[in-house]
Amino acid sequence: MEARTRDVTLAGDGATLTGHLALPPGDGPHPAVVVIHEISGLNEQIRGVADRFAGEGYAALAVDLFADRNRALCMARFMAGLMLNALDHQGIRDLRRALDWLAVRPEVAEDRIGAVGFCMGGSFAIAWAATDDRLRAVAPFYAQNPRPFEAVRRLCPVVGSYPGRDFTAPMGRRLDRALEEAGIDHDIVVYPDARHSFFNDRNPRSYDPAASEDAWRRTLAYFERFLREPTAP
Repeated sequence: MEARTRDVTLAGDGATLTGHLALPPGDGPHPAVVVIHEISGLNEQIRGVADRFAGEGYAALAVDLFADRNRALCMARFMAGLMLNALDHQGIRDLRRALDWLAVRPEVAEDRIGAVGFCMGGSFAIAWAATDDRLRAVAPFYAQNPRPFEAVRRLCPVVGSYPGRDFTAPMGRRLDRALEEAGIDHDIVVYPDARHSFFNDRNPRSYDPAASEDAWRRTLAYFERFLREPTAP
């Protein structure tokens, strides 16, 4: 399916948020995915991820968390938020605003929304899901765990993808154990030979085609389970 794409502005309190919206053919309502970028921001690779989801039948919003802000200062604050209070900082609040905007669109099924994030964005996806029960499934890639770690016991289903040759690999394994103990549906894989940003096909130094293809397949299969069908009454 060919995606319909455009840049959008998300109205609301505080700084202006912008993003890249990719919609599948048809009126919907479609299941939806919020795409959360790495520290490099909303670039063409992240826009491409949103377009790929739209090609699979999802309404996808890649939000620019650096929009209308000093980028260096914003990154410093986000990193401090991850280390000090991962569950409530500006990045998480912006993502809630993005979901507010997305959920009321006529093309979107408001009860079938998930999130995917990469590095910083993957870390945000986990923390956000621990504090917002509107998310039905999340897909973190090479993410850090939230603080306090006990918050992961409140997560929705998780499909996580981690590179073995990276500092996030132990975090993925720890998250896997915690979700197993909590009885939360999950599918977490650590790819032994993959490096950080292995899913970024625009970075030949880190891109791993085999790991990327498998992670994409697993993510789609998981979202098929948890986002395609309406929530039971």
